[in-house]
Amino acid sequence: MIKKFIDKLLGKASGAKSSKTSKFGKREDVPVSVHGIDRSLVDQRALDVVHTLKQAGFEAYIVGGAVRDLLLGLRPKDFDVATSATPEQVKSLFRRAFIIGRRFRIVHVVYGRGREHEMIEVSTFRAYLDSADAEQVSGNERTSKGELASMKHAVDASGRVLRDNVWGPIEQDAARRDFSINAMYYDPESQVVVDFHNGIRDAKKLTLRMIGDAATRYREDPVRIIRAVRFAAKLSGLGFKFDAKTLAPLASSHKLLADVPQSRLFDEMLKLLQTGHSLASVEQLRALGLNTGIYPLLDVVVERADDPFVKLALQDTDRRVGENKPVAPSFLLACVLWADVRKGWSQRLQPRGNQRPPPAFGALQDAVDEVFESRIGDVSGRGKLGADMREIWMMQPRFDKRVGTSPFSLVDQARFRAGFDFLRLRAQVGEIEEELAHWWETFQNASDEIREDMVDAQRKVNQPKGGAGGARRVKRSDADHPASATEPDTRFRTAGEADNDEDGDDDNAPAEAGASADGTAPAKKRRRRRRKPGGAGGAAGQGGATEGSGD
Repeated sequence: MIKKFIDKLLGKASGAKSSKTSKFGKREDVPVSVHGIDRSLVDQRALDVVHTLKQAGFEAYIVGGAVRDLLLGLRPKDFDVATSATPEQVKSLFRRAFIIGRRFRIVHVVYGRGREHEMIEVSTFRAYLDSADAEQVSGNERTSKGELASMKHAVDASGRVLRDNVWGPIEQDAARRDFSINAMYYDPESQVVVDFHNGIRDAKKLTLRMIGDAATRYREDPVRIIRAVRFAAKLSGLGFKFDAKTLAPLASSHKLLADVPQSRLFDEMLKLLQTGHSLASVEQLRALGLNTGIYPLLDVVVERADDPFVKLALQDTDRRVGENKPVAPSFLLACVLWADVRKGWSQRLQPRGNQRPPPAFGALQDAVDEVFESRIGDVSGRGKLGADMREIWMMQPRFDKRVGTSPFSLVDQARFRAGFDFLRLRAQVGEIEEELAHWWETFQNASDEIREDMVDAQRKVNQPKGGAGGARRVKRSDADHPASATEPDTRFRTAGEADNDEDGDDDNAPAEAGASADGTAPAKKRRRRRRKPGGAGGAAGQGGATEGSGD
């Protein structure tokens, strides 16, 4: 206290001011001759958003990971824009713009429809506020919803930020971002990069460094722990590594994630697995000691990542992202949990005592319900996601039926491709025959005429073949029917047989007197023979000779 007073008397108060300013960094405008960003890699829609905002008199820059990727010579998949305009002002400038979020209010500017749909996320520069100055609530987002409605800056008891909607200048916005390589601002019109925290230097040194005190930043928003893993996984192939001060509190801070809403953790898990670096993310989680405790489903993914089927699914997801093809979380999660479904299904199909096994579809449905109950938890309430997972699983036994109208109706279902891709992975790991997957691959791409031929050919393959497999019903028109036999059949008695012989004498004894000259007897009614005890004549129904026939 005395030192501060003396410094003030001696005119040294400026030192305190410079210290306060230093946490906002030092602005440096880096020209294209230094940063070397190729403007042609910037999406035209992002250029339009920046131009529209600047034309309206606001500051506007491409910001975040897009600038980082551009600096590294990569084509960004997503573009975010930061501006001095408020969310309401941004919304008024674009025909299709929507304000979303409570914790951070941002604007989604939408271009196109359907598969051509593209969204540019626009955020307003935020003020850097000390968590000690924020309003504090005792609960969380749900329990304190009413209390938070009127707050712009609020934290919970652990210091986690629940509201952060106070607008400020660009230098304060940069200070509240997480990593230095994500805190650069690019103006595509002047081609200048605005850098406050040596992001360009860290990018060249291949360093992941948290702005400010890392432990404090993790406490403010524990999801930064998962983001750190994601960035490390994405950039590990380029040689990026954590700064020592950023890495030190990372693992020990993961307990803070217990206070984060499950829905937000689920979304962050999907970002880990669906940004094209899922296998690298699993490796980072293991290396950092974060393989358990972040989110229950993520724990299962890490645990089963070496399983051939799950590993193949992760590789397939990374490949599709790399080829700019769409990926669905329902497909990947269905692959991860298939082992549980398959085990429950197999157990239910086993006969119990004298009971007949249940129908395959019913057994599978029960197994799916059990997995949803034990593994998926609140995801079961996510409507379409849960429905798609169920449909992928329930489609699998239907692939076994390749006759009739079933193949035609199955291939027309909206989720057929996801179900088939699942079947294809099962074939690749040897769970089913490759021939089945190949048949469906051909069928779905064939014309109607070829499909009919394939179904007819499969019907012939499924027909039972002759042999000792079982009894065959003999028709009167068949060549082996007794009526067309040239030799006397022992199952039919002639007039020369002793019809009234009921004492066990030989049935093939010579005919009685009175037979005609040609050896045949006049037709007369046959009497039913008395069955011997024990059903001695019962074998006739199996196509063999009758007992007591004299053979």
